[in-house]
Amino acid sequence: MHASDASNERLIQANAEHSYQVTRDDLPLSCPMPGMKLWNSHPRVYMPIEASGRSKCPYCGAVYILVDHH
Repeated sequence: MHASDASNERLIQANAEHSYQVTRDDLPLSCPMPGMKLWNSHPRVYMPIEASGRSKCPYCGAVYILVDHH
């Protein structure tokens, strides 16, 4: 790991994955989520996920799955 990477090692790379599992603690759901690197991302958009347990970002197509959905 490079020294410059050390400060970013806890951040999630925005738009790098196609599917993310989220919990109710992550709500309200937005893409990119807080904690993601934003320098190469699209504008933040909030998405409903509570009713269906699944949501897809209209910008990047990332799928979010609510893992504790009842």
